[in-house]
Amino acid sequence: MKISFENPDKVTGVLTLTIEEADYKENVEKTLNTYRKKANVPGFRPGQVPMGMIKRQFGTSVKVEEINKQLGEKIYGYIKENNIQMLGEPLPNTDKQKELDFEKDNTFDFVFDIAIAPEFNVELTSKDTIDYNDITIDDDLINRQIDMFASRAGHYDKVDEYKENDMLKGDLHELDEKGNTKEGGITVETAVLMPNYIKVEDQKKLFDGSKVNDIIVFNPKKAYPESDVEISSLLKISKEDAANVTADFSYQITEISRFVSAEVNQELFDQVYGQGNVKDEKGFREKIAEGLKLQLDADSDFKFIQDVRSYLEKKIGKLTFPDSLLKKIMLNNNKDKGEEFVEKNYENSIKELTWHLIKEQLVKANDIKIDDKDIKDAAKEAARAQFAQYGMTNIPDEYLENYASEMLKKQETVEGLADRSIERKLTDALKKVVKLKKKSVSLDDFNKMMEE
Repeated sequence: MKISFENPDKVTGVLTLTIEEADYKENVEKTLNTYRKKANVPGFRPGQVPMGMIKRQFGTSVKVEEINKQLGEKIYGYIKENNIQMLGEPLPNTDKQKELDFEKDNTFDFVFDIAIAPEFNVELTSKDTIDYNDITIDDDLINRQIDMFASRAGHYDKVDEYKENDMLKGDLHELDEKGNTKEGGITVETAVLMPNYIKVEDQKKLFDGSKVNDIIVFNPKKAYPESDVEISSLLKISKEDAANVTADFSYQITEISRFVSAEVNQELFDQVYGQGNVKDEKGFREKIAEGLKLQLDADSDFKFIQDVRSYLEKKIGKLTFPDSLLKKIMLNNNKDKGEEFVEKNYENSIKELTWHLIKEQLVKANDIKIDDKDIKDAAKEAARAQFAQYGMTNIPDEYLENYASEMLKKQETVEGLADRSIERKLTDALKKVVKLKKKSVSLDDFNKMMEE
């Protein structure tokens, strides 16, 4: 077997591989012998089928399969051995590749185009200064978190008179042109309505000060002029039918409910952090601050690594990529989407590829490695964050273990968690390497910064 590699412009390579009969003959014969032993052909005893018959029937397909196997092994072996940083997969060279006849020929030349990553060096030292935004945990932020916990643990009380944000239940009846209940018209019993979400002010005001048993006449189309979906939901009809509704409706209020946030007391402390883990409001605020610190530090780290990315992209400048070949590779990987998709997404793909190549160098330079425990920890952290979104902050570790184990059954999830583990370790390492220009910012200002 012979392999040659040409790399004239540094980013596009042509790899030529010659496979001769001696390279595959032995394995092909072994496979055909196995076929012969298992072949069940009328008129022949098991294992006694003539080899000529086996070769005529299976010879070419076995030969092609063995050649393809060796082709893949040798190409990737050569790439690895010669430390060629290949991008994507090898593509057959349409100009130099000759037509192959696997039935008649015994020697085969394969020619592939290979996209190669541009050569560049990236380095970070204590001479490099990167911003680090330290999000301030102040009383206002803690109060907002307390309000969120109290709201999640809240309940509805029945009241007699409507005020803003109250929820109504009542009976809806479509009216005719004279203002009477329309015979055969739309009727909905115990329809739920929150006037505060009505889009048009004069329709919303119709409910001001209303009481149980009051009858309000309003027009759903005027109340929700741009949302047939909301009309459909209220009147329990299809979106298509809702588009044609123009009539007034009577709404007799049967119930008014007012949301009341939970009191900030021991019951709330136990609900959020577990029985007896917090004794008073001071401890509650301290516990909230601890949780916010972990969450916001992760947000600060994310912004830091994004700033590192921007800093290094500017530092290395625009890299030269084999655009034509990479577009072919991208098209080959997205055959169902076509060339328009490739052209539309190519530039962004190159940006992500550039960052990937930068990050590879940083990971190697800082000797970043991960193991199964790191991935499992990342899964538990992701599970904990998901539960925290719903105010569930006191999840037993055993439950998190089980949840994480389920996540790790999906290969795609594992790959994502591995990337997250690498990035977290890289972030921690780079924070010790560069000079951090620390800035204290409020959460609101930080969020605005992230939107820019």
